[in-house]
Amino acid sequence: MAGLGPKVPLTYDSTEGFALIHNFRELVKQNLKMLILTIPGERVMEPTFGVGITQFLFNNFHANTFMEIDSKIRQQVATYMPFVQLVDIAFDSAGQDLNLLGVSIKYTIPTIGVTDLLEFTT
Repeated sequence: MAGLGPKVPLTYDSTEGFALIHNFRELVKQNLKMLILTIPGERVMEPTFGVGITQFLFNNFHANTFMEIDSKIRQQVATYMPFVQLVDIAFDSAGQDLNLLGVSIKYTIPTIGVTDLLEFTT
């Protein structure tokens, strides 16, 4: 069965070759995570693509930092993934001393009737 795209990180699967994504829910979740992790200028031919959340790790965490990240995520999603509606973006800064930042993004994909949650720590 053909897939919609490769799973990242790339892993070899004995039945399909490289592991593939077979549903839109998983594809959108992966693409959203890549949008947030990509540093602007990192993607070839798309110099404004990406939030670059890892660039914020060594900043002093305060309300303005979280507002700036939130705003950047919303702007990038509106530009590059307009079919996604962001419901809530929450930050867990409990690991400030360890230079960790937890992010939870609740979103919907109205065209296919899906609500999902993307959580990760950088």
